[in-house]
Amino acid sequence: MILAIKNLQKTFDNLKAIDNINFNIYKNDIVAIMGASGSGKTTILNIIAGITKDYEGEIEKNCEKIGYVFQESRTLPWLTVYENIKIVRRKENKTKIMELIELVGLKGFENNYPHTLSGGMRQRCSIARAFYYGSDLLLMDEAFKSLDYKLRLDMLKNVINIWRHEQNSILLVTHDIDEALTIAKRIIILSERPSKILKEFTIDADNFNRDLSSSESIKLRKNIMDLIL
Repeated sequence: MILAIKNLQKTFDNLKAIDNINFNIYKNDIVAIMGASGSGKTTILNIIAGITKDYEGEIEKNCEKIGYVFQESRTLPWLTVYENIKIVRRKENKTKIMELIELVGLKGFENNYPHTLSGGMRQRCSIARAFYYGSDLLLMDEAFKSLDYKLRLDMLKNVINIWRHEQNSILLVTHDIDEALTIAKRIIILSERPSKILKEFTIDADNFNRDLSSSESIKLRKNIMDLIL
C-alpha cells in the first residue's frame, strides 16, 4: 500500500464538503474517482498533494514522489515543449524525453513554445512532463478533458503503456465514464456534497484491451450512471 486515506473530512466556511472518506491506493494501482460537480474530487487530490493542508483525518503516504497533472496544462510559456518536460529533473535524459514526446503525439513540436500549441497539445506536454518526473503516485485531475474523443482514447492507451513500464500508481479524477472504464482497476463513486463513498467497483479485465461494448462494460456503465445521475 502506498497511500491510505482515513476518515478524511474537509469543511469550507462552515460548509462540509467531504465527510469521512476512506480508501487505499496500492502499488501499480489505477483508481478513478467519479461523482457530481462539487463533490470534493479535486479537493481530495489537493489534500494528497499537500496543496490543501487544512483538513481532518489522516493521509498515510508510503511513497517518495507524487506527481500531478492539473485540469489546465500549466506549461511554462518561456520554455519549449522539450524544456518544459526537462525542467522537472536535474539530470537530463534526452532519449526518455524524446520517447515521451513521441508517445503523447508531439514529435516535431519539441522546439515549439506553448503559445504556438493548442490547449490539447499543451496538456499532452504536461502529461509527458508528469511521467518524466517519475513519481511513485501520479494524480490526474480531468487531465484528458481538453482532448477530442479519439485523441483521448489514444492518450489513455499511451498512459497505460507508460504506466506498465514505470510501475507507478495513478489516481485520477474524471467525469467521463468511458475514460474510467478504459483505464481504471477500481472506480470510486462519490455522493453529492458532503461527499461520501457510495460504491467502489473493481474491474478485473486487462486495461490494455478492454471492450467497452461488452455486456460487462455496458452493465457497469449503467450501474455508474445510476449512481451519479
